[in-house]
Amino acid sequence: MKFQIQTKGFNDIINITDRVSKMVGESKVKEGICLLSSPGSTCGLTTIEYEAGAIEDLKRALERIAPMNDDYKHCQKWGDCNGYAHVRSALLKPFLTVPVENGKLVLGTWQQIVFLDFDNRSREREINVKIIGK
Repeated sequence: MKFQIQTKGFNDIINITDRVSKMVGESKVKEGICLLSSPGSTCGLTTIEYEAGAIEDLKRALERIAPMNDDYKHCQKWGDCNGYAHVRSALLKPFLTVPVENGKLVLGTWQQIVFLDFDNRSREREINVKIIGK
């Protein structure tokens, strides 16, 4: 299964929990795992409390770790100046595994699944969802 999302780039963080939860429910899997992936080298998937303050804190932390305006060798080679996006994706990973119990995603009370687009332009992104179990 898969779905598309439109992003703005530049650290766009999108809550995809409801879409993934619906897919898990429709799968009829009661016990197992939900594997999420996106075939991009400038994006990430993770969990966080999807709240404005926490989202801004995450963006600020990513900017400290891999600043957008740093001098990246990738930019020198390709001229697209998105080296920071590749570094951020390498750190956060474009895949995520979430347990499924009793037909529902196992997430903490304030935890949501988010897609992060680090690239320096908007894109249509694909999210692949594989639910494995019984």
